[in-house]
Amino acid sequence: MRVLVVGGGGREHALVHSFAQSKLAERVFCAPGNAGTAALADNVPIGGEDLPALLEFASREQVDLTVIGPEAPLVAGLTDLFEEHGLRVFGPSQAAAQLEGSKVFAKEVMRAGDVATGLFSKHEDLQSALQQLDRQDTYPLVVKADGLAAGKGVMICAGHAEARAAVESCFVKRSFGAAGDVVVIEEFLTGSEVSLLVLCDGHNAVPLAPAQDYKRIFAGDQGPNTGGMGSYCPVPGFEQKAIDGAMEHVVEPMMAALGRRDIAYRGVLYAGLIVTATGVKVLEFNCRFGDPETQAVLPRLDSDLLELCAAAAAGELAGVKAVWKPRECVTVVMASAGYPASSHKGDVISGLDAAGAMDDVTVYHAGTALQDGRVITAGGRVLAVSALGDGFAAARERAYDAVGYIRFDGQQTRPDIAERAVRACAGEIDLFPAGFAG
Repeated sequence: MRVLVVGGGGREHALVHSFAQSKLAERVFCAPGNAGTAALADNVPIGGEDLPALLEFASREQVDLTVIGPEAPLVAGLTDLFEEHGLRVFGPSQAAAQLEGSKVFAKEVMRAGDVATGLFSKHEDLQSALQQLDRQDTYPLVVKADGLAAGKGVMICAGHAEARAAVESCFVKRSFGAAGDVVVIEEFLTGSEVSLLVLCDGHNAVPLAPAQDYKRIFAGDQGPNTGGMGSYCPVPGFEQKAIDGAMEHVVEPMMAALGRRDIAYRGVLYAGLIVTATGVKVLEFNCRFGDPETQAVLPRLDSDLLELCAAAAAGELAGVKAVWKPRECVTVVMASAGYPASSHKGDVISGLDAAGAMDDVTVYHAGTALQDGRVITAGGRVLAVSALGDGFAAARERAYDAVGYIRFDGQQTRPDIAERAVRACAGEIDLFPAGFAG
């Protein structure tokens, strides 16, 4: 198969890395790719927003399967465009991608499918939102811009003043542009989060192993939110029973509710779950592989990912199950100076070969580029260092040992990735509320 991966971050490097090992892969392209994908695939200088150029390339190169990484091309309708021209795609249609492209749409589909989620209200103007806040007597709460806002449209508000500032940032300051034309005011849910990635073929669904990620920039979950500073897989206490429950009560009802709208979901469905004192609820849905969860999930996958994606795109997942290595994976993200408020570019990265030569370690590139034969920083999240181990303690030690080889100016890492998983496995803490039988 000739495969095209659309995107240029850590998630896409992880996909390319897996596809390059597949017995089905004849040639792998990545558009636009990064310094890491360049070693495994043919990088193509086309951005995910240039839909016509991607179509022309895939048609000319007779690509057998296109796997779309980022959400923006999916929401823009890249899958629909390719399929109209007879090209097979792993990724949801524009209509299905509204699960991520519109928080209101996702909430409405959840309500139609009787899927547990936080209480919410929808607002199309400032006055309506402020009236809701005047009635609000419980804090914190969450204010969300309805559309895609590059991960910055979700604001947790401790009190009325913060909530008012949040809705004004959408309607008055226009901080999120058109994404803030509609605002969701939502109940704040307390519990432990789990990311569950599910491969879907329109009718059937195959869950991948669950993961947990770390959003805050500093240790102890302090500081501003980021795209993710690390992850681990699997999740102690969220075992097969919990996965089966999430499939039965979340994924299958969502696919059925979409089906009643004549929308068949094909691709990967990212269910952002939270285990509360009253059970599992949905925080959000994404229409693509998570980042950095993918970098922690795929090293454990013993099945052929390309084979799975091709089966999903062809509607042939019935009876398929993913097979896993009986080991744990820890992923530590290395970010550039200034992240997440900004990022520093052009710093030379050293130590990549030494880290990558370690047993059971994979260094995934995200914000990197090649310049005069050297790898340099080119974004906020620069690298994701993943390590397998027999237990979380061993995987964690190996991941941080690998991080220790890598150097670039201003690098940032969290020192506590997977500490809670180690402690949970040692019986020191429970990751989930009392009474949760996962």
